[in-house]
This record gives sequence, C-alpha cells and structure tokens, in this order.
Amino acid sequence: MNQSENLAGSTNRRTWSRIAIGLLFASVFFAGIFFFRESLSLENLVKREDNLRQFQQEHPWWAVVIAFVIYVLVAGFSIPGAAALSLVLAWYFGFWTALPLISFASTLGATIAFLSSRYVIGSSVQRKFGSRLQAFNSALEQDGPYYLFTLRLIPAVPFFVINVVMGLTRIRTWTFWWVSQLGMLPGTIVYVFAGSSIGSLRELSGSGLQGIITWQTWCAFALLAVFPVLVRFAFRSLRLSTRQVGTIANSAANRFRRQRR
Repeated sequence: MNQSENLAGSTNRRTWSRIAIGLLFASVFFAGIFFFRESLSLENLVKREDNLRQFQQEHPWWAVVIAFVIYVLVAGFSIPGAAALSLVLAWYFGFWTALPLISFASTLGATIAFLSSRYVIGSSVQRKFGSRLQAFNSALEQDGPYYLFTLRLIPAVPFFVINVVMGLTRIRTWTFWWVSQLGMLPGTIVYVFAGSSIGSLRELSGSGLQGIITWQTWCAFALLAVFPVLVRFAFRSLRLSTRQVGTIANSAANRFRRQRR
C-alpha cells in the first residue's frame, strides 16, 4: 500500500512539475512576443540607431553578452523573429562578430527547446506512442545525424518544430547539438552576410529587404538549397569507398591465410 502511494505521489509530482514548466514556457513565450514587438521592432530600432552605436562603442563586451542572451531566449522559447534578429545583429556587429555569436546562441537555444520537449512531454509521448515511434526511432538512430542535418539546411520545416519533434525521439543531446551547429551554419552565414551588407537601419526601413538582397545573396541561397543533395552524394560515396576498402582488406586477409596453409 505504501509503495503504491509513494509511486502515485511521485507521478503526481512529476506531472505538476511538467505543468509548471509548461506554464513557464508559455508565459515567457507570450511575454517575449510582446517585448520583442515593442522594443525590437524595426521602427523602434531606427529611432535608437545612434544610441545603439554609442552603447556598442562604450561597452562592446556587454553589447555582445546582451545580444547573445536575447538570441538564446528567442531560439529557446520559440519566439518569432529569429531571422530578422539575425539580420539586425549582423548589421550591428558586422560579419565576423555576428557569425559565431548567432551560431552558438541559436544552437544553445535550440538545445534548450529540445531538452524542454524531451523532459516535459517526451517520456509520456514515448509511453503512449512508443510502438508508432519505434520505426522512426530506429531510422533516426541509424541515419539520424543526416536527417537532422538536412532539416537544418532546408528551412521547409520551422526550426522550433524540429527542436520539439527531436526532443520526442531518442537522439542523443550531444548529437543534436553538433549536427544542429553544423547544419544551421550555412544558413547563418547567408543571413549574416545579408545583414552585414546593410548600411543603416534607415536604409533597411526605407527600401526593405530588396535593398540588401544582392545577386551574391541570391547565389548563396541557391547554393544553400542544393547543399543537402551534395552532402547526401558525399555520404553515399564515402560509404561506398568504405565498403570497397573493407572488401579489399578481407580478400587480402583470405589470400594471406591461404598462403600460410
């Protein structure tokens, strides 16, 4: 009787803790939407452009830290506007500072969303739909890095959906981290390249995205679209080469055994 009561009590505590975490995420999500719409709108940034530049010159490291935290919150809590924020940060810091900042902040935020999905709803989903997810988990364990890499390269599926869905699978956290880091890097380079070409926010506000999208940017987006195909071809060639090496090694070993006999 005591064991069953303890089991029920621990189950209730886990349920309530998940509900509390879910409510926390929902609160931060809606608060973030309100905050970023008001404070980080393009019109508001245009008005404060001179002040932002002055703050960066006087406190360069604080500017990087604040931008990093903001991006992690946007990515971690799936707040809309990550692409626009990438353009703004690239304009603000320049290419070489914005690239590692956005790359690591986006990966850290994605991993936070991934872990939140796994530990808040992942176990219950695996218990209820384990038989349906078994085939997907098996395929993911075999080719998971490539599938995740392709999803990261092609933004056909929203990134926050990928984070949540991957949290429901059995993919390792470290695998999710490094594949996301590499998979999002080409797209990050393209966005940072486009954002760093912005002369001023007033120019962006007046001409829109057409003013910063050059033919080099279009070529970068086109290369980004065909990149997964090239990676898949390279993976297949690597597997074929590995099999050929294995076949040659086995045949050489068999010949050596026959000669010794």
